[in-house]
Parts: sequence; C-alpha cells; structure tokens
Amino acid sequence: MISSRTTARRWQIAGVGAVAVALVGVGLGVASADETSAPTVSCPAVAGALGAVPARATAEIERNLALLNTQIAEANKRLVTSAGEGGPNFIQNAILGPLKDKRVATINRMATAIGRSAPKPNLDVNGLATCSLNQNGGGVAAPEPAQVPAADPAEEDAAGAAPTVNCPAVAGALGAVPAQAQAEIERNLALLNTQIAEANKRLASSVGEGGPNFIQNAILGPLKDKRVATINRMATAIGRNAAKPVLDVNGLATCSLNQNGGGVAAPEPTAVPAAGNAGNAGNAGNAGAAPTVNCPAVTGLPVIPAQAAAEVTRNLELLDTQIAEANKRLASTVGEGGPNFIQNAILGPLEDKRFAVLNRIETAIGRAAAKPEGLERFAPCSLNK
Repeated sequence: MISSRTTARRWQIAGVGAVAVALVGVGLGVASADETSAPTVSCPAVAGALGAVPARATAEIERNLALLNTQIAEANKRLVTSAGEGGPNFIQNAILGPLKDKRVATINRMATAIGRSAPKPNLDVNGLATCSLNQNGGGVAAPEPAQVPAADPAEEDAAGAAPTVNCPAVAGALGAVPAQAQAEIERNLALLNTQIAEANKRLASSVGEGGPNFIQNAILGPLKDKRVATINRMATAIGRNAAKPVLDVNGLATCSLNQNGGGVAAPEPTAVPAAGNAGNAGNAGNAGAAPTVNCPAVTGLPVIPAQAAAEVTRNLELLDTQIAEANKRLASTVGEGGPNFIQNAILGPLEDKRFAVLNRIETAIGRAAAKPEGLERFAPCSLNK
C-alpha cells in the first residue's frame, strides 16, 4: 500500500513538471512571436545618392553614414520596446517623425561636407530622410556602407576650389599722399588687405553653406561696407593736409568673385609715395594748406579806466586765444564735413564767443566810464583760404 501511494505521488509530480515545462515552452514561443511581429523601419539608401566623395570629406561622410545606421537601429529598438503603447499615431509621432528629423540633419551635414571641396550634391533630402514601416518585422534596408568611393583628386581640385574675392586696387587712386598722412594711409591700406584675407578665409570655410544669396549677403556685402569706411578714412586723412581726393568710393569698395579660386588682385602696397614739401609749386602742401580765420581788430576803444584795465586786457587776450583755437580746428578738420561745415562748426561758434567777450569789455568799461556801444560789429570773422 505504501509503495503504491508513493508511486502515485511520483507520477503526479512528474505530470505537474511536464505541464510546467510545456507552459514555459508556450511562453517562450509567445515571446518570440511577439518579438518577430514588431515592425521595423525601412529607410532609403543615402550613400549611393552622394556620388564620388572628395578625399577631404571622406572621414566625415563615413561617420555620418554610420550615424544613419545607428539611428535606424535605435528606432527599431524603440519599436520593439514600445509595442502596444500609445494611440494610432504613436509610431509616426514618437518614432518615424523624430527619425526623419535626425536623418535630415545628418544628410545636410554630408552635403555641406562635400560642398566644401567639390560641387555640393543636389539631394532630395526630404525623400532620403523619410522612412516607412515594415509591419511584422523584416524588410529593413541594407545598412549604409562603411566606406564611400573617393573622387578623383584632379577633378576635385578643379571643381571644388573655394572662390576668392577680387577687389579693385585703392592705393593708386589716392594720388600723392602728404607726409603727415602717410602712416595713417598705410595702416588703412594694410587693413584692406586684412579684410580681403578674412573674406577669403570665410569663403573657404563656408563652401556649400546657405542659399544662392549667401555669399553676397554674408561675405561680399559686409566686405563692401568695411571697405567704404576704410576708403573714406583715407580720403579724410589726405584732406587734412592736401586737397581731399575725389574717389569713386562705391566702385573701389565693391569686390567681385573669382569662382574656383585664383585671380585675386595684387595686395595693396604697404608703402605709398609721399607728396612734395610745402612751398614747391603744385605740391600737396600748397594744395591742402588749412585755411585760417580773419577777424577784425577791435579798434576805437575809449580811454580805459584804471579799474577796468585788467579785465579789458584779459578779454582782449581771450579774443586772440579764440582765434588760435579756431585756426587749430580748421587745420585738424581739413576735408571733413560738407560745404557748410566750416561756417556751422567753426566760424559760427567763434562769432558767438567773440560777441560775448566784446559785451564783457563794454560792460567792464561802463562800470567806471561811459559805456562804449557797438563793439559787437567786431564779432564776425571771415576765412583766409
């Protein structure tokens, strides 16, 4: 009896174990079926659309092609781990949409990398970036290759050289430069060379960037603005000591583009010819001598009372100081401003100052004697060209 019961129990245990194993096997089978039923993404191949890749861009292109593969693998993993999540648009909004955005950025980086050394490829970025869905798995596009064909170096150099700017020479248009302005002129000519070098560097580093107007708006336009300011400074510097040169500033400031490099105009010289010394016929010293003010002498004053003598003397000396200051201002601003600059900025203010001083002289005398009238007639000054 004992043996019979023991045997029955053993069969029961064995039966339970068999059922458990069977259930585990069913569970594994279900899990495997679930995994294989997860959809996968199918993305267009990009490498073949790029064409031959310049040697200088090969490493960057291959890194980005590998990144495309990583992005696909991450999307497929997300499809498996999120099976059954979200609503009907979950996969599009949470997986396929973000995947497309990543691919757009990656494909654009590759086009830009190629464009720095060769013609930028005209890619259907939207089409290449858009991935579809393989329901129930399978059908994933072959991974992007780890290597790409290199372009012929000769063709690459001929087709992909960065353009350079070609700017008109300025130094020759300035004429003879007064010795007093020479250092400033040479500094600004060197600055023109620096501006050209910076523009060429920007052209080389931005090949393939932007739209059709990128170079004009981001490089040539700002370069022209800088050159206008520099050329105007040189004309003003010369005009302080000689006749201000009449320059075609717009023409001299406007630079064109040499496609595929080369053809850059010779750099501006770092030294310019100096004009002759003042006193030689026709030289810049005579042509550009600063004008001076011509103010009437204060005459017809009555006998000055002793009490007012010191104050009257101080004010007469002040009139001389004002004339000296005006002459100094005329010398330092030659070539500045428009046709009314001297009148508005120098002669007008000088007349106002003289008017006030002459009034003070009248008042000082009038405190101790008969006040003289009409000294204001000595206030206006003219100009000695």
